[in-house]
Amino acid sequence: MHIGDAAPGAKKKDPILVAHGVTRSFGGMTAVDVDHLEIPRGAITALIGPNGAGKTTLFNLLTGFDRPDSGTWSFEGRSLARVPAHKVARRGLVRTFQLTKALGLLTVMDNMKLGQTGQKGERFWASLVRPLWRAQDADIEERAGEILARFRLDAKRDDFAASLSGGQRKLLEMARALMTDPALVMLDEPMAGVNPALTQSLLEHILDLKDEGMTVLFVEHDMHMVRHIADWVVVMAEGRIVAEGPPDDVMKEKAVVDAYLGAHQDVDLGSVTGRIRVVEPTDAPEATADELVAEGLAEADEEDPR
Repeated sequence: MHIGDAAPGAKKKDPILVAHGVTRSFGGMTAVDVDHLEIPRGAITALIGPNGAGKTTLFNLLTGFDRPDSGTWSFEGRSLARVPAHKVARRGLVRTFQLTKALGLLTVMDNMKLGQTGQKGERFWASLVRPLWRAQDADIEERAGEILARFRLDAKRDDFAASLSGGQRKLLEMARALMTDPALVMLDEPMAGVNPALTQSLLEHILDLKDEGMTVLFVEHDMHMVRHIADWVVVMAEGRIVAEGPPDDVMKEKAVVDAYLGAHQDVDLGSVTGRIRVVEPTDAPEATADELVAEGLAEADEEDPR
């Protein structure tokens, strides 16, 4: 797909999100200084860069969790300046967090139902009269059950969210985001802390979002994963957009490789962890590569790269 010119701040053919002159400082340090950024509609865009580049801060600004010092930004042509986070989500722009925000003392199903907007039972007087919202609540629960089944979490629907593994909480947060029927889903490091047995499942779900017509913007440090699923890559460093373009083109730029990806970015990262291959999905808590192999959930390649 043709998205636009491969240059920082280049205009896109059909942007869903546009930010201009967005800055945010903490004390004397500038965390975000984005001159111009457009996110292409219907594509999967990866936002990459070293720790401290300003990626999560930019997410917070665009979704109403923080306020910028200056700048304008719009979603679907409507300004989001000073729009609080809950209203941003109602407009169809939702995000997940690097540290998951599942409510641990509520069940998985209750977490899902909280994501649904426009519930009659959320209004004080209506909540006192059960017949006014009972039918809608049943419909919401049915829809939530269908999404949980899609994410293979239906067996956990009555479990407390606190009992889920880190990877399962990532799945729950992504599933809950779909309860709002979003147009743009922003994922902050969706693979962080996820064991290899669930990584492939998360990748497939991200690709499914695009197939269903949604736009995806995600932060990720695993360049092999970025190459696999991203249509477009935006590179941040020291709060600025320093490069953007198709994954292979961006990652070949010497300045990007040397400063942000490292000289060994083409090395198979699997060799560092024993080059395991997952052979059976698991709902187990986070595990190391050796533990997965020992439990029969993964196979180690016969050749030891060391």
